[in-house]
Amino acid sequence: MSEQPPDSLIPYDEIVQEALRAVVGRVLGEVAATGQLPGGHHFYITFKTRAAGVSIPRHLFERFPDEMTIVIQNRFWDLKVGDDHFEIGLSFNQAPAKLSIPFAAITSFHDPEVNFQLAFQAQDDGPTPDAIEHGENDPPPAAVPIEDGSNVVAVDFKRKK
Repeated sequence: MSEQPPDSLIPYDEIVQEALRAVVGRVLGEVAATGQLPGGHHFYITFKTRAAGVSIPRHLFERFPDEMTIVIQNRFWDLKVGDDHFEIGLSFNQAPAKLSIPFAAITSFHDPEVNFQLAFQAQDDGPTPDAIEHGENDPPPAAVPIEDGSNVVAVDFKRKK
């Protein structure tokens, strides 16, 4: 006879997701305060383009109707970080664009310089595409494989219904 633990009345998964997204906010806040990335750090941030509060130019939404990855590395401007979102200027195919992205829309954050990655549950129940096309805001750096995953934090809680 197997006893299953009772469903928690405390939403631990949501609390952990929120805390890890706050890590992204703090990192971006420090970059915004100095106006530059420290050392060789750069970030890949993937987010749901249909999530509430996301604001991107129409041509980017048409190209990335579900999920998009931006690279914060060489050319960015006007980085502003709020309590629940960030705003940034990036160049896509030589055309400037302003983006506003809520932290709740982020599905992954990766800093290849130190092989640090956070993965989040998607906030919506929509279908997930098989492949994610990356935005072309910066020339891609050389690929850095995640060898042992020791710095990867993946959060994927499943609720019993």
